[in-house]
Amino acid sequence: MATAAPAAATANRAELLAIADSVAREKLIDRGIVIEAMEDAIQRAARARYGQENDIRAKLDPQSGDLRLWRVLEVVDGDIEDYYKQIDLKGAQKLKGDAAVGDFIVDPLPPIEFGRIAAQAAKQVIFQKVRDAERERQYEEFKDRVGEVITGVVKRVEFGHVVVDLGRAEGVIRRDAQIPREMHRVGDRVRSLILRVARETRGPQIFLSRAHPDFMKKLFAQEVPEIYDGIIEIKAAARDPGSRAKIGVISYDSSIDPVGACVGMKGSRVQAVVQEMQGEKIDIIPWSEDTATFVVNALQPATVARVVIDEEEGRIEVVVPDDQLSLAIGRRGQNVRLASQLTSSQIDILTEADASEKRQREFVERSEMFQTELDVDETLAQLLVAEGFTSLEEVAYVEADEIASIEGLDDDIAAELQSRAGEALERREAAAREERQGLGVEDALADLPHLTEQMLVTLGKANIRTLDDLADLATDELIQKKRPEPRRRAENAPQRTEDKGGILAEYGLSEEQGNEIIMAARAHWFEDEAEDQAQSPSGDAPQTEEAADAESSQ
Repeated sequence: MATAAPAAATANRAELLAIADSVAREKLIDRGIVIEAMEDAIQRAARARYGQENDIRAKLDPQSGDLRLWRVLEVVDGDIEDYYKQIDLKGAQKLKGDAAVGDFIVDPLPPIEFGRIAAQAAKQVIFQKVRDAERERQYEEFKDRVGEVITGVVKRVEFGHVVVDLGRAEGVIRRDAQIPREMHRVGDRVRSLILRVARETRGPQIFLSRAHPDFMKKLFAQEVPEIYDGIIEIKAAARDPGSRAKIGVISYDSSIDPVGACVGMKGSRVQAVVQEMQGEKIDIIPWSEDTATFVVNALQPATVARVVIDEEEGRIEVVVPDDQLSLAIGRRGQNVRLASQLTSSQIDILTEADASEKRQREFVERSEMFQTELDVDETLAQLLVAEGFTSLEEVAYVEADEIASIEGLDDDIAAELQSRAGEALERREAAAREERQGLGVEDALADLPHLTEQMLVTLGKANIRTLDDLADLATDELIQKKRPEPRRRAENAPQRTEDKGGILAEYGLSEEQGNEIIMAARAHWFEDEAEDQAQSPSGDAPQTEEAADAESSQ
């Protein structure tokens, strides 16, 4: 019997190490993590056996499998407060001759026998530790792979969301990230883009997409060697998943046609991408640094007569022949919508008749405004509009020589026009000031930078009448540009019911100006805070009511 115990212990040690090796290989995690989990489980079982109050440690030798248990005790001088974790100096020196106050000594413990409950608890601890390590390994593996195309096997479909087995982890293709009308069955192989990897309590969530424009870009990179090598670059991409897409490509080698390279011999390359995207039609467009040229290309196959770019508003006005209107807009506005996404600009489509009517209407409106405000005849007003003047500010503040250089005008007329324009602006300002005061807008707002009286009237009508009212706004709420309605819409297109523009969107303030206005409106908050701190004792922050009550009760 004396020789049987070491053999059993040896078998037990070998079994522990075999289990650690097996779990580490299966879960693809570090063997040391499994050993650490086992030590933690043994520690918990030992505390259950010897008492939870004890500070018990366990150490499993990763090479030999030897298991050691011990209790840690702190050497104290005088009375012992915790008999489970402390020992007096006299008792400590019996265990360790050179023990001193403040040392920690080790009290070896005999091995424990695992009962059914203790073994089950240890098993749960090990499983939890291994599961946490596995989740961390999955997150570390996939966090840097965002933007890659990965192939997996459909594991299950839940509420329209497709769960994909990626081998070492699971990913999900949400319903809105799938190609419409695409069917997935369990066991199907599916390619998708790793869109996002999120660390969550229940493990890393890997979000996949087949509808993102980058998925199409990556597919082209796999099919077109020139893209993979960097000779051709996809500069922009836009998709209406399952229906149509557009990509803008450029070649850095003048001898290679970017469109032809992406199409391939007899369309072989583009067809491989189309098949993967369930028949989605792809327009391959040569990219150009010239915005107007790129817009013309993006609206293919429609013919464009003229492009007018409004850089301040970020809008592009495209004039097309009457017979090209429906082609330029596309079915349900698809063509112009994709072109807008491709160029990152709002595109308005007008026929030549519409453009002519718009120019005529603007010409008449501006002429009438100059006639009224400058008190000039119709001919002079129309002459100013024809020369490109659109507002009183332009007339008042432009160089006088520019007005005098207009045929039929001289320096005296230019000076008179500028004088009248200045007076007209003053009248507008005075009328706006009176209206602003009638709305109850504080004079303090008039001292803020970049705000005119007309802007203050607009604020007043939006119930922004004090510094605090304005200070409570975010910059976007103040200056964000409105999303303009396109001039042409499909008959069955949904109508917008909310306006996302800021209160002063129509005045064209920049984000920097908006920030300056908001910060100037908030300045008094910081001044009041500084005064409160200065008035409190020793410059400390003012006491709360609770602190004051406590102090008075003492």
